[in-house]
Amino acid sequence: MVRVVGENVEVGIYPINEALSMAVDQGYDLVEISPSATPPVCRVIDYKKFLYEQKKKQKEIKAKSAKVVVKDIRLGPNIDDHDFNFKLKHAKKFLSDGAKVKVDVFFRGRSIIYKDKGEIVLLRFAQELEEVGKVERMPKLEGKRMIMVITPKTNK
Repeated sequence: MVRVVGENVEVGIYPINEALSMAVDQGYDLVEISPSATPPVCRVIDYKKFLYEQKKKQKEIKAKSAKVVVKDIRLGPNIDDHDFNFKLKHAKKFLSDGAKVKVDVFFRGRSIIYKDKGEIVLLRFAQELEEVGKVERMPKLEGKRMIMVITPKTNK
C-alpha cells in the first residue's frame, strides 16, 4: 500500500500494482518521494522531465555563484616609495574589480632580521587601501614570507 499524489490523480492510498497502472495509463512514472512515511508516499510524474528541470536549476545556481579571485602582490621589506605606490595602484584596481588581494613581504637571505620593517610595510599598505578594501587576515609570518589578505569592501 502506498499514498499516491500528483497531477490528474485522486490523492489516496492504493495498492502498489494499482498505483503503477495509474501512472502507466497516464504515460508517466511512479516515483517514491518519502519511503520513511507510513504508508510510503509516491508521486506520478514524468521522471525524465523532473531530472532535466533539476539539472537546469543546479546549473543556474552554479552560474549565479561568485567565483573568488585572489591576486598576489609581492613586496620587499626595504621597498622604495615609488615601487610601493606602483604596487598600491595595482592593488586598488584588483580590489575595485572585486578580487581579493594577498600581499606578501618576501625576506631574502639575511633580510629576515627586518621582520618589523616588513610588518610596517604591510600595515601601511592596508592603511592606504582602507577606502577600497578591508583586512581579512592581519600580517603573519610564514617561513620567509609575511602574508596579509585584503578583501574588497561591498558598496551598499
